[in-house]
Amino acid sequence: MKNEPLCHAPCPIARSLGRIGDSWSMIILRDALAGFTRFDEFQKNADIAPNILSRRLKELVEDGLLEKVCYSSTPPRYEYHLTEIGRDFRPVILALVEWGSRHFSPEGRQVQLVETATQRPVQAIMVDSETREPLTADKYSIVPGPVAAPVIRYRHEYMQKKRAGEPALKFVPPAKQVDKP
Repeated sequence: MKNEPLCHAPCPIARSLGRIGDSWSMIILRDALAGFTRFDEFQKNADIAPNILSRRLKELVEDGLLEKVCYSSTPPRYEYHLTEIGRDFRPVILALVEWGSRHFSPEGRQVQLVETATQRPVQAIMVDSETREPLTADKYSIVPGPVAAPVIRYRHEYMQKKRAGEPALKFVPPAKQVDKP
């Protein structure tokens, strides 16, 4: 279910989770990325209640991750196709597959990412697009961007001071600013 306050927060993680942070929405996107397009496919594969599925599909369409396409006019029947925004969600799903397989699948991998042509198993990692180096915490960090909201800048400055060992720090962010479209 869409979380409007998060959708308008300055943080891109909060904005993203406001739209797709609901577990059912993530499962629907997982299935859409696998090739499912029809209501009954999503419903049966995820074992999701039809009313919840209807609501989540509507929200994913409203947020531009899926588009509703009519495939039969009598009676009206629709498919749900990924948009460019929806297809761009694939690395998030691949990261969740890797993370979940590594930490929450003691019996072994339930699914495996493979190179399609050879079926060679591969491990998904994020890399710097310029250097192709893995994005490890010791070499890469998230910092405020050029249009960062004051609360984001404050959080970054606070964490720098905390890491430097500044004593008696107290986290008191500036009043939250909500971006309105």
